[in-house]
Amino acid sequence: MKAIEVGVIGTGWCGGIRAETLKDHPLVARLHIAETNAERLAEVAASTGAATATADYQELIANPAIEALYVCATPETTHYTIAREALLAGKHVFLEKPIALELWEADELVELARRNNIKFTIGYSQRFNPKFAFAKKKLADGTLGEPVSVLVSRHITRNLGKKISGRIKLSPAAMEATHDLDFAFWLLEPAKPVRVYAQGANRVMHATTGLPDCQFITVTMDNGVVVMIGAGWILPPAYPNFSHTWIEIVGSEGALMIDDSHKDVALSTLSGGTVFPMSTMPGEQVDHVYAGAMGPETIHFLEAVARDRPVMVTPESARAVMEVYLAADLSTETGEPVTLPLGNEQRVKLAAAGGMR
Repeated sequence: MKAIEVGVIGTGWCGGIRAETLKDHPLVARLHIAETNAERLAEVAASTGAATATADYQELIANPAIEALYVCATPETTHYTIAREALLAGKHVFLEKPIALELWEADELVELARRNNIKFTIGYSQRFNPKFAFAKKKLADGTLGEPVSVLVSRHITRNLGKKISGRIKLSPAAMEATHDLDFAFWLLEPAKPVRVYAQGANRVMHATTGLPDCQFITVTMDNGVVVMIGAGWILPPAYPNFSHTWIEIVGSEGALMIDDSHKDVALSTLSGGTVFPMSTMPGEQVDHVYAGAMGPETIHFLEAVARDRPVMVTPESARAVMEVYLAADLSTETGEPVTLPLGNEQRVKLAAAGGMR
């Protein structure tokens, strides 16, 4: 069994989960971390026993011993630059979503990885949710027959929405629905999206963020299947949950309903009222086990590099999701359906609209 040296760039919420997951794994020979917040850097270095800890991510990229990098830095404007430098240095790269902010950036990253035979994947953790994996299996084995429609409604709390939208101006389509678009397109492979129509509501957050409170997206696939995604981030602060999701998959021979609302564990106290623990999308460490999808996802990429296995999420699939949520933003702005693939005229409109990217 080959152990490798790995690095985590950015150790905030998601990067911290990655580092904690990696610290004791037998396939990790040494763990290296980079973080610009000095207090957080010291905290994660102490908790993980990192071999090196630095404020300069380029030290990790320049380290010849490091084979794989988890790029978890925020804001998302840093993704393209850091991932590009890492790929050019020959590192295998796990990049938190989104893959990039512009399609040409995504195209360049995809080509760099392909040309240099580098493993490159994007953090679409919900593929590692057992409920979602079960849905994929039931379509693949024919239980549901031919797919007809896929519906996902995902909403998160206002406090979490403000946190996400406060660091960069990216829409609910780009930051929330992106997971569900990836899930739907994974279910329906090899079908491809050909038309997108979206609408948004601007009642609560728009005045301060310039972003919709929610977006509802309809995607037509080239095999006639209809995908409907609703994503929002203004559940009231008193809502005792972080992420509430409902899924319906209808086929010619059956239907699958998935309640992923995280209400199966309720904790009620005199001081805190009733809350639903373990209800974030990334998940969390619970004593000796990990509750959620991000832990298994982190290990999957580690094993893909150490054991030379394929990655679950290809960069090409992440690029396809990006094109759809950009089309959804354009449709929300114009009120018109958008045909895929995006042409030059549509890309110009996106650049002019700017606001939700």
